[in-house]
Amino acid sequence: MATLIDNVGAPAPDNGARPRHPEKQKREDTPVLRKPDWIRVKAPVSKGFSQTRDIVRSKNLHTVCEEAACPNIGECWDKKHATMMIMGDTCTRACAFCNVKTGLPSALDEQEPAHVAEAVAEMGLNHVVITSVDRDDLTDGGAAHFAAVVRAIRARSPETTIEILTPDFLRKGGAAETVIDSKPDVFNHNLETVPRLYLQIRPGARYYHSLRLLEKVKERDPQMFTKSGIMVGLGETREEVMQVMDDMRSAGIDFITIGQYLQPTRKHAAIDRFVHPDEFKSYETLARAKGFLMVSASPLTRSSHHAGEDFAKLRAARAARST
Repeated sequence: MATLIDNVGAPAPDNGARPRHPEKQKREDTPVLRKPDWIRVKAPVSKGFSQTRDIVRSKNLHTVCEEAACPNIGECWDKKHATMMIMGDTCTRACAFCNVKTGLPSALDEQEPAHVAEAVAEMGLNHVVITSVDRDDLTDGGAAHFAAVVRAIRARSPETTIEILTPDFLRKGGAAETVIDSKPDVFNHNLETVPRLYLQIRPGARYYHSLRLLEKVKERDPQMFTKSGIMVGLGETREEVMQVMDDMRSAGIDFITIGQYLQPTRKHAAIDRFVHPDEFKSYETLARAKGFLMVSASPLTRSSHHAGEDFAKLRAARAARST
């Protein structure tokens, strides 16, 4: 397990180095479960991985692949798939599951939309995923910046399809509409867990607000694909997962992802259990029966994993259903 709770960056002149997770420093260590064989991945060493890393570095961009310690980074970067994380690398929230650092973010980089568009063009991406930290410090939560990135990619790479994975824009009136109107191909916002665990796992968010955000997308643009995901292994019950599926379908969500929660450090939420692959297959069967156009459910499923291939399947599934 990586020790990312420790200080990062160069020491400050007066008070030492900046902590990655200041809000978690005083928490008691949580137990660490030994990973089963089905959850293990190889360290990234390929040429494709290095090339993707070099492009990201050259544009001074952040990726959720790195910041959230995604286990699929080696596979995705080898294929030149990277999820760009805009609006900095520091989040205003302190979710118990997340490894993105917490604190007061820097000002927005006005050149970031252009730099992201350049990276997308240089990598020759057919499909790109854009996500961000939460920016509760901004009046619109960063919605205008999100929309500017989408427009910049459209202008530079008009054939590239765009998937966005957004914050919840909680208490940011008009923000959702701004992002929806930028016309991404897929609007993704993750519910992350079941309602009962929100105060423990996602204390700065509200389950029904997140659900309403996704419902609002369909109301404003019925043809836009919507997507959401949850983690399992946090203490939820099977019945609670099924209820989340039903809630998602009531909101018109097209695509559900279900993956295993992996504990970033001892200061993060503990893993309740490792869910067996057979149980993920059962969840997939249930979700398909409930009417989702697409389902991705496996221990290593992540919101952006295989996003390009999944988008092609998503379009095909809608076309087949409409015939």
